[in-house]
Order: sequence, then C-alpha cells, then structure tokens
Amino acid sequence: MNSKPQSRHHRICMVSDFFYPNTGGVENHIYQLSQCLIRRGHKVVVITHAYDGIEPKHQHPSSESESESVPQQQDASSSPTESAAAATTQAKTSQPAGSIAGTPRVGVRVLSMGLKVYYLPNIVFYNQCTLPTLFTNLPLMRNIFVRERISIVHGHAAFSTLCHDAILHARTMGIPAVFTDHSLFGFADASSILTNKFLKFSLSDVSHAICVSHTSRENTVLRSAIEPERVSVIPNAVDASLFVPDTSQRDPAWITIVVVCRLVYRKGMDLLAAIIPRVCAAHPNVRFLIGGDGPKRLLLEEVRERHKLHERMSLIGHVPHNGVRAVLNRGDIFLNTSLTEAFCIAIVEAASCGLSVVSTRVGGVPEVFPEDMMVLAEPTVDDLVRAVCEAIPRINDINPDQLHQRVKSMYNWNDVAARTEVVYDNISGVEESPLVERLHQYYGCGPVSGKLFVMFVLINTLFYYFLEWLCPRAGIDICPDFDTARYTKLVRQERDRGLSQRRNLDIV
Repeated sequence: MNSKPQSRHHRICMVSDFFYPNTGGVENHIYQLSQCLIRRGHKVVVITHAYDGIEPKHQHPSSESESESVPQQQDASSSPTESAAAATTQAKTSQPAGSIAGTPRVGVRVLSMGLKVYYLPNIVFYNQCTLPTLFTNLPLMRNIFVRERISIVHGHAAFSTLCHDAILHARTMGIPAVFTDHSLFGFADASSILTNKFLKFSLSDVSHAICVSHTSRENTVLRSAIEPERVSVIPNAVDASLFVPDTSQRDPAWITIVVVCRLVYRKGMDLLAAIIPRVCAAHPNVRFLIGGDGPKRLLLEEVRERHKLHERMSLIGHVPHNGVRAVLNRGDIFLNTSLTEAFCIAIVEAASCGLSVVSTRVGGVPEVFPEDMMVLAEPTVDDLVRAVCEAIPRINDINPDQLHQRVKSMYNWNDVAARTEVVYDNISGVEESPLVERLHQYYGCGPVSGKLFVMFVLINTLFYYFLEWLCPRAGIDICPDFDTARYTKLVRQERDRGLSQRRNLDIV
C-alpha cells in the first residue's frame, strides 16, 4: 500500500497591511491560516505595519470573518513558560479584542503558538494602507527573511502595498512568492485602474496565486493577465465552534431578520432601505435587527422615521467582533444585500448559527452554499422582497443544529491549511527563472508601465546585491525557532493545574 506523501517543512512569511489589532476578514484569515499551518509543523511569521495606539479603523466590521477570536499577545522576549502562563491567564479572563485596540503595536510581538509578528515602522496614509516604498523596505525585509530563514513569502490583499513590496523583494532574493486575492475589483474607476496595475506588476513574477472563489479567480486573471493555471481556488472558512446555534435567544412572537455589515453603498444599503417597508407591510410579525455602522445609517434612520417602524427596526450600531454570535442567535433569517462579494463569510457565520440565509446573487456568493441552504435574489428591490417573503415560511423547516453540522463539515481552517500546503509544496524546489526572463515578464505589462517596471526591478536587484556586499548574510544572526511542542505541553499543564485547583475549591 502506498503511503500518503509527507508535506515539506516550510518557513512561511505572511505579509499584509491588514493584521491585528485591526479587525477584518483579511486579518482573521491570516491569523487562522497561520495557526493551522503552525499546528501542521510549519514555521510562520507575519509582517505588517506598526499601529500607533490610535483606535484602528475596522476594515470589515462584523461582516467579514473578524468575529472570531483575537489572538493572545505576548512579548517577543518571553519564554515558552511565560507564554503558556499568559495564554492561560487570557483564556481565564476572556478579554475582548476591543480592549487591546488602542494599544501601540511596534517592533516584534509573539502571539499564541509562537506566531511572531513584525510591526514595521511604515507610514500609513489611507485606510490602513502604507505608502508604496519599493526599495526602502528591502533592507528590513531582507534582514527578516534571512533571520527567519524564510522559504516562502505569502502576500494578502491587492490593496496592501506592503504585500506588493514583499513579493517584489522575495522574488529578487529568489524566494518563491504566493499571493491571495480576497476581493473583487472593477476596471473603470481610478482606484481600480491603479490597483489593477500594481497587481499586474506583482503577479508578473509571482510563483502562484490563490483566490477565495471561482468568480474571484476569473476577476483576478482578467485584472492581472496571469496565466489561469497559476491560480488556485481555496475558499475562506470559519471556526464553527464560535458560531453555535442558541434558539433560546430568539423571540417566538417575532420573525427577526438580521443584517450585520458595514452600512455603506457596496453592502446594498439602498436596497435594504427600499425593501424594509414592503416586507414589514406584507408580514406584520417581521422585525429587522441591523448591526453595523457607516454613512448609510442616516438613510435607514430616515426610513424608520418615515414609515414609523420604531418597534420593528432596530439599529444597534457597531457590533464588536465577539458580539456577532449573540446578535445572530437573536434572528431567524440572515439577509445579505451586498452588490459585490468575492466570498461572503458573513452568510457562513449566520448559517453556522442556524439561520436561514437570503442573499443577493452577486460575485462568489452562489458558490458558498447549495441551493437548499440559502435563497438567492437578483440585486433588485422586487426580487429581494420576493426572496425574503419566500424564506419566511421556510424557517420552521430548518433544523439549526443540523444546519450547523453541515456548515462545520463544509468549511474549516484545517482544510484551508491543507490545500494551501499543497500550493507551497508545488512551488518549493522549482528552479528559479533567470533575471532576463523575469525582466521579460515585467516588460510585457504595458508599453510605458512595462519599461518602468523593468527599471524598478533592475534598481531593486542592484540594491539587493549592494546590501549583500554591505551587510553579508554571515553577519545576520539566525533566529531560533519557537518550540511549539514544549509550548503546547506547558499550556496543557497550566490548564490541568487550573482545573485541579478549581476541583479542590469545589470540594472545600
């Protein structure tokens, strides 16, 4: 019998402008994937920009997968024993993420399971994105890559300039690079044109790309002109243990429709404002529970005032990441009115809590669940009203616990990590392309931009060789690996000791 081939041991560097203490779908994706990869025997470090202690902007408040647990944070110099004690203490106190949001993040931090995070002193200029620096990040990133003996660089999010910088520097150093695209982008507006040009530059020489849905894959291929065979589809996931049904929180006198998202145009708030009065008029026992904040909140408040829906329409404002489950469990139906989504993690969280799901048929949403698990509608007022009215009589046919088990079997982070591991294995050990071939790839990015990209790559390469001469690798200290096995053992011992002490107190 042939045994299953063992995966190689990889040293992975995740890079993005979006990471904790900021909250959002990308941030949570990086953290959860890193934790699973560490448990599978790989070494993972994260590079992001520093936070100055100002309350960070929530990129995807309560709608993407930020509602999962926030990592436990320790000092970089702490020993495994201290880390274990800190992890146990935090588990006992159950500190919410909001309690650390205003704390400065600079230098090096170590999270649970030895996940090391480098907070670089880069300037943030818009929406938690740093200024594109190209060459100036090379000395610091080279030092980190050499210190940590990085074998794969994995960048996340097309909006992250730090991600594009890291991919360029990794390829200059001969390190394989992977890129994960988490969003859908257009082709017409100025922001999309600029982002797509950066993406085309980065993916010209990337080893492999990952998208969260087949729709997102098609979008990325069109935007970046990357070969389709170099793009894989690996969906997002949720920690189903954090989204467990609790029907006791529902009000049997009402059918509660829950909406949890940013109150912005892209999330379809104009559609929501138009359908609420019509659904309430057709069903007297229906009420809406809306969580989130944003510029469209005023529009929803106007609808509530105009149609006198104060008792049937609750606007509860921003929902902390650890409060999303409680909000979802108060509802019977989850409504998603987004105009564009690469992969709507919010509907996965809602279904995991046992809610019936109604969503617009946009982007990668139809790929998330089979037809029997959600009701889809075109992004129009009439069709959304039709879909909601169709879902209302079906809520009694849904078994929340069975729905939770189906979601749990479909989406989990261990599966995402295993599939990502296959990508890492495939690109490891592949012979590096010569510089001339790399320059040819960049030259094909456009009649003007192609020449600029070639110039940037040449300057970056010369700068890299200058650094190799100025600061030889032999003079860079190699960082010892975190002893994950010992850490896990110490955490287990601390937990068992705490349980034993509680039993003794109960006996006394």
